[in-house]
Amino acid sequence: MSYKLFCDSTCDLPNELAVEYGIEIIPMQFSVNDENYNHYLDCREMSLADFYAELKNGADVKTSQVQMAMFEDAFEPHLENGEDIIYICFTSGLSGTYNTCNIIVDDLRIKYPERKITVIDSLCASVGEGLLAYLAAKKMNEGANYFELCDYIEAVKLKVIHWFVVDDLDELKRGGRIGALSATFGKALQIKPLLSVDNDGKLVAVSKIRGASKVFSTIVDRVQRDAEELEAQTVFVAQAECPEKAETLKELLAPLCKEVIITDIGPIIGSHVGQGMCAVVCLGKRDLT
Repeated sequence: MSYKLFCDSTCDLPNELAVEYGIEIIPMQFSVNDENYNHYLDCREMSLADFYAELKNGADVKTSQVQMAMFEDAFEPHLENGEDIIYICFTSGLSGTYNTCNIIVDDLRIKYPERKITVIDSLCASVGEGLLAYLAAKKMNEGANYFELCDYIEAVKLKVIHWFVVDDLDELKRGGRIGALSATFGKALQIKPLLSVDNDGKLVAVSKIRGASKVFSTIVDRVQRDAEELEAQTVFVAQAECPEKAETLKELLAPLCKEVIITDIGPIIGSHVGQGMCAVVCLGKRDLT
């Protein structure tokens, strides 16, 4: 293979899947009470159980975009080895990582003029980015050349549909996604916000689900409405320290699609959505109604 496929760890893929399909992962950074960590998909620097325990206990958790030096360290050995690079990046609608990466890539193109480097703004979040990377890696392993894969990713990225439900509105309040008053009333009334990602790659609140019992049926209904050829698809279900919710969603979705893969929400996304978030992503039409 004359090129390498990269993604960053906000993709929230199972580590074993990234290894199996040859997806190179760039770690993202977070801090807990001013102590810095790199998040790899194997959670080598902090386990997810420890992270969510810290979050639940009120730790000061912050995230940051990938540093320029980390991009250089990840890309340059492959460029020196004569390999081209395709990098599927966390949505520019939620992070400055895409713009930061392009700064260092401009320098690398000058240093390695014979090499091709393509940075693709996924316009996807969390496991949506993961699904895009997974599908791209499958095409890569089927023999797609560099240009074919770039074209495929660009053609598919806006077909990735996301449905998220957040359990704890306080985390969204702290991240500035909703106001304090909305969070207070939401908790009192047991309102669960249904979230998605728009065509600019931004997180949007679509509707409010009243009562926990309606969460699963609402998500499944949206998936059935928006998915294209659902019966032939691999669907990803992601969870933030709520495995029982993921298993319930898997049971509901399994008869409707080819395969359901459960994965974990890592600390980069988890720091903004909190424990209890569940998500489903698949291919279809982004419909935010």
